[in-house]
Amino acid sequence: MTSKFARFLMCTVFAVSVAALAQNSALPAAPSAAANNAAAPVINATGTKLGTINVEQAIFATNEGQRDFEALSKKLEPKQTELKGQNDEVEALKKQLNTQSDKLNDDSRATLVKQIEQKQKSLERQVQDARDDAQSQQNEIAQRILQKMGPMLVKYAADNGYGVLIDTSNPWPNGPVMWSGPAVDITKSVVDLYNAQSGVAAPAARPAAPRPTTPSATKPAPKAPATTQPK
Repeated sequence: MTSKFARFLMCTVFAVSVAALAQNSALPAAPSAAANNAAAPVINATGTKLGTINVEQAIFATNEGQRDFEALSKKLEPKQTELKGQNDEVEALKKQLNTQSDKLNDDSRATLVKQIEQKQKSLERQVQDARDDAQSQQNEIAQRILQKMGPMLVKYAADNGYGVLIDTSNPWPNGPVMWSGPAVDITKSVVDLYNAQSGVAAPAARPAAPRPTTPSATKPAPKAPATTQPK
């Protein structure tokens, strides 16, 4: 999925105290879920531990995230194929212009150049529209998962003595954390808890690509026995 589309950008810096998070969720709420979020539980957090969580990674790693992002990837494949066909057409016209330019008269050359420019501009607009559409749908999936993950994360942090959680989605220097060890990272624990509560089954494992067969090493031919020269 992420190899085909630009990964969504998390717009929230998740570096707040658990107490503040419990009071107002401190998480971006999807408009359609705003009413449900109004009744978020208030938890009195008294923990003092500091933890880190890669929110972006957590969203992608959940069973629900893997399922929905993979479904989105397949949904957008026809558009990718269409755009690739248009790009191939533009490249073919450019090649034609380069190879036949000296054989074309001025009018034919101008017509071909104009055709290339029009198709190129149309392609660029469609690519940008497709990119924006994919980004929007990715954000909708991420927002929906994050909306459900937020209250669960608050409770997990409070139950386990955390007073502060810091998001490490953006690496230093764009993010707040220069370095942190795995001992304070709770990403996997949160993903496991989310999967258990969501009830979404893990995606089926893709079959491993067949390993190339390596021919067995050929044994060297036996050496002929040394002959004894007569004296």
